[in-house]
Amino acid sequence: MNTKMMNIKSELEKHGIKPTYQRLCVLEFIEQSQDHPTADHIYENLVKKIPTMSRTTIYNTLNLFLEKGLVVPLTITGTEVRYEITTGQHHHFLCLKCGRIYDVNIQCPLSQSKTVDGHQIQEIHGYFKGICKNCLN
Repeated sequence: MNTKMMNIKSELEKHGIKPTYQRLCVLEFIEQSQDHPTADHIYENLVKKIPTMSRTTIYNTLNLFLEKGLVVPLTITGTEVRYEITTGQHHHFLCLKCGRIYDVNIQCPLSQSKTVDGHQIQEIHGYFKGICKNCLN
């Protein structure tokens, strides 16, 4: 097993997840993906490598990863769920032309606060929608 897969295996074990081959491949794909993939996108790519992979396995794996806090869901479009590795507070930009989602590293003043107007903050999700610089060219 190469060093990269050993790191992925360690990450699964750290989150209390048994590192099966399918789980290793799903996590590796999400880590390598730059576009916050959907479950279907993950399936379509991994089934080429693992013909016995099922959509059910993908969904069950993603649900386990969510439950253990290994990935976070993004529901920016309102029609699909995308996934990314938990990487701390950051915002997202959705290109309305190509559909790509970019990480945006800006600081929200409320992200450092524990409350807003007396309400306890547990999660912050921020996103922008527009046309990305690649589509503008």
